Amino acid sequence: MLQKKTLEKLRTSVRLRIVIVFSMMVLITLMFPKGESIESDVKIGSIWLQDDLIASTTFEILKEPKTLESERLEAAQRVEPIFLKSPGTEKLMADSVSRYGSFLQNQISKNELKNRSFLSDPSYAVFTRLKYKSKSFLGSKIRSLNELNNLAGKFTDRVYQLGILNLSYKEIPRDSISVRDGKFERIYSKSVFLDRKGVNELLSTFLGSEAGKNGELNEAIQEYISNFITPNLIYSFQLTDAAIRNAKEKIPRNTGIVNENERIVSKHDRITPEVKSKIDSYRIAKGQETDSFDRLSQTLGKFLHILIILLPLTVYLYLFRGKIFNDNFRILLIVSILLFFSFTTFLINHINVSWPIEFFVLVPVASMLLTITFDSRIGFYGTVIVSLVVGGLKGNDYAFTLMNLVAGALAAYSVRDIKNRTQIFRSFLYILVGYVLSIIAFSLERFASFDQILLNVGFAGSNAFISPVITYGLIIFFERIFNITTDLTLMELTDFNNPLLKELAKTAPGTFNHSIAVSTIAETTAESIGANPVLARVGALYHDIGKLLDPGSFVENQLTAVNIHESISPEKSVRLIRDHVIKGIELAEKCGLPREIRDFIPMHHGTMVISFFYEKAKQLYGENNVDINEYRYTGPKPNSKETAVVMLADACESTVRTLTEADSQKIETVISNIIDNRIDDGQLDEAPLTFMDIKKIKDAFLSILVGHQHKRIRYPTQDELEIPRPDE
Repeated sequence: MLQKKTLEKLRTSVRLRIVIVFSMMVLITLMFPKGESIESDVKIGSIWLQDDLIASTTFEILKEPKTLESERLEAAQRVEPIFLKSPGTEKLMADSVSRYGSFLQNQISKNELKNRSFLSDPSYAVFTRLKYKSKSFLGSKIRSLNELNNLAGKFTDRVYQLGILNLSYKEIPRDSISVRDGKFERIYSKSVFLDRKGVNELLSTFLGSEAGKNGELNEAIQEYISNFITPNLIYSFQLTDAAIRNAKEKIPRNTGIVNENERIVSKHDRITPEVKSKIDSYRIAKGQETDSFDRLSQTLGKFLHILIILLPLTVYLYLFRGKIFNDNFRILLIVSILLFFSFTTFLINHINVSWPIEFFVLVPVASMLLTITFDSRIGFYGTVIVSLVVGGLKGNDYAFTLMNLVAGALAAYSVRDIKNRTQIFRSFLYILVGYVLSIIAFSLERFASFDQILLNVGFAGSNAFISPVITYGLIIFFERIFNITTDLTLMELTDFNNPLLKELAKTAPGTFNHSIAVSTIAETTAESIGANPVLARVGALYHDIGKLLDPGSFVENQLTAVNIHESISPEKSVRLIRDHVIKGIELAEKCGLPREIRDFIPMHHGTMVISFFYEKAKQLYGENNVDINEYRYTGPKPNSKETAVVMLADACESTVRTLTEADSQKIETVISNIIDNRIDDGQLDEAPLTFMDIKKIKDAFLSILVGHQHKRIRYPTQDELEIPRPDE
């Protein structure tokens, strides 16, 4: 109970509503372009219709971001990788060969071969391999070791004269490299130097000429010598990266200068790529030179811009859609849609490509979502607002605004009376037609090329295809998140396989048949007065589900002539009758029926007097001893056209059903009296019905109920059919 009160408070809180709307306006304001780019956008090929544009300050003609980035990338690719020469490496390696040879010879001469740490040394392991696998080393160990060390020293001298890279050729992206030796730097082909693979190949060739053709011996020597080879040309990532940054910075970001008081474009001149670059650069320059006061005033202007756009929708909701205006959840839904498409436009504004990706601002999705969720008028108003907002974010682009407005309006029209999800194909066609007509119109005005028209139509076609798919995919999430009931959900509730309706047909068949009759009357009548026929139909189907729990208390379900109310007091009868409303609401909540459908359960009786038992009580106890309020339904009264129609249809259908001689005149009188009684009792005071609506309701009821009560011709053998057959 506490949670329901909290949700209801959140739903109706005025402060929360103000916070939601104000936050949205601030966020959209922050998404607006900076500087003077909020002025109308210019297209190449269009005509400058304003006065001559004169530069108020000197500014650079900036390159297109894509062009500038391409030039900087080319400059970066021309930078050679920088390698630092390590001058001490050659001497260090020669000393290592000499010292290690002396060390190894000393150990051997001292006969310390049993030392485990010495035996585990990789160089000694190589030497042992030489000793036991090559006959040329049998005999004198010291002489063989000296020869090995001399050979290693000779080879290291040779390779260090060439230079050894610490990267392989494949790891170096360019064919040439820059070698920095102290203060000097020179460019070389990378093939001048050796990488690790080149060192191994050179060593193999060297051993073939210096140590003979013994492959096993050469393999062992190569393994030994490789331990002393260390690169002396080291790649420097820091220096290379700095050189790349420096090369990029040297690329100028402008193609020229426009001086103060110089004409940028004259009135009626055609916009060329060069002129557009000047105008765009001027806008950026003007944005950069504004001071704090200018920026503040411009931000205020953007905020007022959004306020002006939202004002018509706000007034419309306040005057004609109070239920939406006073429901924060529904306001939040509208705000979410506006913010989503504003953010989409903001992102697309920051993607610098030559393709018309602005067509991926899927305004038709907003149009269809609002129409399906609320109605076609809200859908159209919402389309206007969303189109104006995204057009403003696009630089007050009139063409972009109008294209989205046309396509969005047609999208809303395509789903105004949605009955099933197959209407997606109709939506696709309508959206495509709207965009194509707009594209052709503006393209002909601007002398656009045929290729550009085809490209725009292609992207618009993608929009037309994607928009319905996204809409029908999102609608179920909007229904669940914002607790909204759409016509699609209502149509699903009309299925007689719904557990509640199946149980009603089984347990209370009289009530079920009455509900079907009322739903037929309500649907046709609601359509005639501009109400929601689907909502009226579904509300009528479920308005009496409370009778499921005690069907025998209601005459339409009593299969025998015995009426339980004849044997109980009027007070108890009234409690039983009123219980079908109270228990019906509880059952509807338990089964998850939408709030819009639950409202029909108490409202179809309003606060009417249960007249039969009230009159009975007056006869039993005396009129002065009976309080009429104790014999009324608890209400509330109908507050919509749909609930009012169901109230009247319920009363008229059940009363006309009791007529024995039901001619059209008598039915018309009954309908007129019932409706007039409801009006006199104030039951329709809260329903937005006009006198014209009342007249249309009476006419519709009469037409339908006369049809329900028509007589059929008796068949010739019908008398025989009515005679009971004797038992066999």
